[in-house]
Amino acid sequence: MFIINCPFCGERDQSEFSAGGEAHIIRPKQPTELSDDEWADFLFMRKNIKGVQFERWNHAHGCRKWFNVIRDTSNDKIHAVYKMGEKPPTK
Repeated sequence: MFIINCPFCGERDQSEFSAGGEAHIIRPKQPTELSDDEWADFLFMRKNIKGVQFERWNHAHGCRKWFNVIRDTSNDKIHAVYKMGEKPPTK
């Protein structure tokens, strides 16, 4: 378990949150022009790396809002938390 600092509610236990996968996935501008393989790649293929990753999280048992987290998946260390629509911190 680890602590997540919800940008709306403050620090809470990880058990209050739901992970929403990789952050900053850009939807194709012309999805109807994609092949089935390209569309499947957009829908299902994610980096899922061991190391620093940008992720979306939802405070499911709190404010229910979505936000982004920069987290090292190898040790669950959180480097930054920022609201949806904001640019990731540069540090």
